Amino acid sequence: MGYSMVVIVTSLLLVLQLSTVVAKGKAIGAPIMAPAPAPGPEYTNLTDLLSVAGPFHTFLNYLESTKVIETFQTQANNTEQGITLFVPKDSAFSSLKKPSLSNLTSDQLKSLCLFHALPRYYSLADFKNLSDMSPVSTLAGGNLYSLNFTDDSGTVHLNSGWSRTKVSSAVRATYPVAVYQVDKVLLPEAIFGTDLPPMPAPAPAPVKDIAPTADSPAADQTGNAKAPASRDSSSPSASHKMMSWGILNHLFLAIGGGFLMFFL
Repeated sequence: MGYSMVVIVTSLLLVLQLSTVVAKGKAIGAPIMAPAPAPGPEYTNLTDLLSVAGPFHTFLNYLESTKVIETFQTQANNTEQGITLFVPKDSAFSSLKKPSLSNLTSDQLKSLCLFHALPRYYSLADFKNLSDMSPVSTLAGGNLYSLNFTDDSGTVHLNSGWSRTKVSSAVRATYPVAVYQVDKVLLPEAIFGTDLPPMPAPAPAPVKDIAPTADSPAADQTGNAKAPASRDSSSPSASHKMMSWGILNHLFLAIGGGFLMFFL
C-alpha cells in the first residue's frame, strides 16, 4: 500500500512537470504579433482634383501636355515633403496679353508649370515664416525661378518680379498636398528676363477746394487780392453829391442875379 502511494505521487509529479515544460515551450516558441502600422496619407489624384475643384482647365491642360502633372503626382504621393501648388484660374490666362505664352518653347512651358509649385507642403499658417525666408525656390529650381512671399494680416501675397498676386482661396490644405488659387499666372524672370514691368503709379491725392474766409479780401480773376474800397471823394456816391451841390449853387446865383437886375 505504501509502495503504491509513492508510485502514484511520483507519477502525478512527473505529469505536472511535463505540463509545465510543454506550456513554457509553447510560450517561448509562439510568434510575437507586431502592431498594425498606422495608415499612411490618402492618395491624392491631382488630375481629378483640378478637374472638379474650380475653373482650372487651362492650367491643367498645360500640366498634361508638358507631363508636369506626373512630376507633381510623384512629389505629392511618393515623398515625405509633399507639395504646394499655386493654380491660376482660367480668367488669369485669358487676361494675359503681354507677355504671351504662345511663343514659349516646350522646355520653357514646362519650366513655367514647375514654377507654380513648391517642393514641400505649406499650410496657410506656414506662409508667415516663408515671408522671412524669401525668396523661396520652386520645383523649377534656380534663383531666377524663386518666389517672394509676404503675409499681410493673414493674406498671402506672391511676387515673381513679373507677376504680383495673392492667394484668393485654399482649394485643399491637407498634408501632403496643398492647392491654392491665385488670380494671375506666375511669370518667372528666367524666361521673361529681368527687365521687369514698371510698378503702377499711385493715384494722385484729391485736392480740396479752399473757400475764402468771410473777412478775407476777395480775389480778382488774376488771383490778386483786391484792396477794400475807401470811403473818399473818388467813390461814385461822393462825386454825385458834389455835382448836385455845384448845380444848386449856380442855380441860386442865377436867380439872385435876376432879382437884382429886375429891381435896379
